[in-house]
Amino acid sequence: MLDDRIREQRVAIIHYWLVSMRGGEHVIEELLRLFPQAEIFTHVADRAKLSPLILDRPLHETFISRLPFARRHYQKYLALMPRALEEIDLSEFDLVISSESGPAKGVIVPPHVPHICYIHTPMRYLWDHYPTYRGRLSWLKRAYFSRLAHRLRIWDVSSASRVDRFIANSHFVAERVQRYYHRDSDVVNPPVDLETFRLPPAGTKRGPYLFVSQLVHYKRPDLVIEAFRGLDQQLLVVGEGEEADSLARNLPPNVTMLGRVPTGDLPRLYGSARALIFPGEEDFGIVPVEAMSCGTPVIAYGRGGILDSVTDGVSGLFFEKQGIEDIREAVLRFEREAFRFDPVRISALAQRFSAERFRREIAAIVTSEMARHSVRTKSVSADPLSVPLPRPVAVPV
Repeated sequence: MLDDRIREQRVAIIHYWLVSMRGGEHVIEELLRLFPQAEIFTHVADRAKLSPLILDRPLHETFISRLPFARRHYQKYLALMPRALEEIDLSEFDLVISSESGPAKGVIVPPHVPHICYIHTPMRYLWDHYPTYRGRLSWLKRAYFSRLAHRLRIWDVSSASRVDRFIANSHFVAERVQRYYHRDSDVVNPPVDLETFRLPPAGTKRGPYLFVSQLVHYKRPDLVIEAFRGLDQQLLVVGEGEEADSLARNLPPNVTMLGRVPTGDLPRLYGSARALIFPGEEDFGIVPVEAMSCGTPVIAYGRGGILDSVTDGVSGLFFEKQGIEDIREAVLRFEREAFRFDPVRISALAQRFSAERFRREIAAIVTSEMARHSVRTKSVSADPLSVPLPRPVAVPV
């Protein structure tokens, strides 16, 4: 997969913060399987919440980790993170891979070292979600964040020029990289644990609908819950977050909130669900692929990274607007057409998101970029005196 010479290189992996095990952290795990000698740099690490694979590698934190209450309130130090990144010494490394969703790509890399950025998304709170984030702040926080966001956007765009090659996690993110940074990207969808999420035994009864997500505004759990108010179908809501309490206050009788469930329980929930409801506009969306791997169709808002994974009419249904009535109508349409969705075929479509495929595609890009960078570096560093001068041309008088 990787040339032995590349596997022996010293690799630095830069990740914004390591405080849980979610999609971005599973990408780091696959990068570590590809580069088992790599060292990790991050602003803040909560080691109690990280996997053994990540903890097995040298893990360096920036000065952000030494600030008061940083492990819990790390995002409040956002203004200091550009400086923290620029103080990381990467002079001893042969390859730098940044994993970007919060500030990570702004490291300063030596000229001879390739810098590849795997970008989950340009920072949402600075760009397309900025009005939503800003609108939910108090007037004092809004005044501060407006000034901070303006300065961070300038830094974010300028630091994009420090990257040699972008890899986007979906075509949707690649479009945003082009819009905000004016850079092209390769697209490599993130890996899904297909060994854990499997098709249940034939004849497994499919019961309630399922919503799995953080309970935060942009995931739109409020729309899903209200869409099921008055329907005959049952809905299970899995997840926790800042909106959990407000959602629980006026819950329809056919909706049950399970809170956070162990990862080991998710395959059973997916495998017994009638369909997954996915109302957000996501950068990619690991949850729909996990559900598909269990043979479960997805009813989704038809924008964003979901277009890379779900095929309308084959592995799920799309609705066109993020609205209560739109979701309700999609559920009723699914009830009429449920016979069309074959769990075996849906699960087969999910297999293209395997971890092995992810490592293979990343390896090919890394090999290509290191070869290109090597040629370019040799060209720039060539001794000008060793290059023969052109012969003088006789000009007739």
